[in-house]
Amino acid sequence: MSDQSSQKPHDRLAAVLKDDLDAVSIMISERMASEHAPRIPQVTAHLVEAGGKRLRPMLTLAAAKLCGYTGPYHIHLATTVEFIHTATLLHDDVVDESAQRRGRPTANLLWDNQSSVLVGDYLFARSFQLMTEPGSMRVMKILSNAAATIAEGEVLQLTAAQNLATTEAVYFQVVRGKTAALFSAATEVGGVISDAPEDHVKALFDYGDALGIAFQIVDDLLDYQGSDATGKNIGDDFRERKLTLPVIKAVALADAEEHAFWVRTIEKGKQVDGDLEHALALLNKHGTLDTTKADALMWADTAKAALAILPDHEIKGLLVDLADYVVARIS
Repeated sequence: MSDQSSQKPHDRLAAVLKDDLDAVSIMISERMASEHAPRIPQVTAHLVEAGGKRLRPMLTLAAAKLCGYTGPYHIHLATTVEFIHTATLLHDDVVDESAQRRGRPTANLLWDNQSSVLVGDYLFARSFQLMTEPGSMRVMKILSNAAATIAEGEVLQLTAAQNLATTEAVYFQVVRGKTAALFSAATEVGGVISDAPEDHVKALFDYGDALGIAFQIVDDLLDYQGSDATGKNIGDDFRERKLTLPVIKAVALADAEEHAFWVRTIEKGKQVDGDLEHALALLNKHGTLDTTKADALMWADTAKAALAILPDHEIKGLLVDLADYVVARIS
């Protein structure tokens, strides 16, 4: 695949959806305004303008366009999705005590934790106001359920992340919560607002779900393989004692000595120089980076297969390419 940004599927998708994305940007600016608390738009703008790909709202716009929607409310729903996502990022950076996101200082570093948490709360509240405007109870149910599932996934991760008893099943429950839930809600509401046939709505949900899972697995894999794409340093997850899929697989295959290493570094957090290198050696010894990569590719294939039932359309081809692109970062 060409490295030129113009060739990246999300850039091609953004070009096709340009007018809609511009409308979403305008609505974001309008709805993040606050007459009484100027810090709200300051904090929100810092994150919104940091150059994110707007992938989730783009999925809503793409699904609506693919299903032939001609009304105005896909803009509201795409904005809702972006507000939910931005709110979770503000909260995540406080929870993770992060100092950087997308190569810039985080809001909690520039302002403080209180501002990040409260502005995140404001954006959640704004998202609920927005999701009521199309007047669809079903749309509200999908997006409000997604917001609850995301929060649940984040709390589950708190208890599962440093517990070596965490299984792959629990890992996927976390991923479905904190990442895939918003992807699948984003695509599903695009179909629902368009009054698409039920099997098409289900296909869009399945696509978003599988794409979100593939996306998160790739992120977890890149933490050990390295890439400029994530803006993270190699081994950040290890240093933060996050039990991600490559490590869960290695723990399952560990002998007593290896298990003791994982207990010390992940459960107890007693890390010394050379531990990351040893962790990488164990992942390579058991081939868990390769098996994790195979999982990511399988979920990308699942996403593409879900689209088969949908009508032929330029957008459909771009969504297929997007699923390939998500995993192209690890191939």
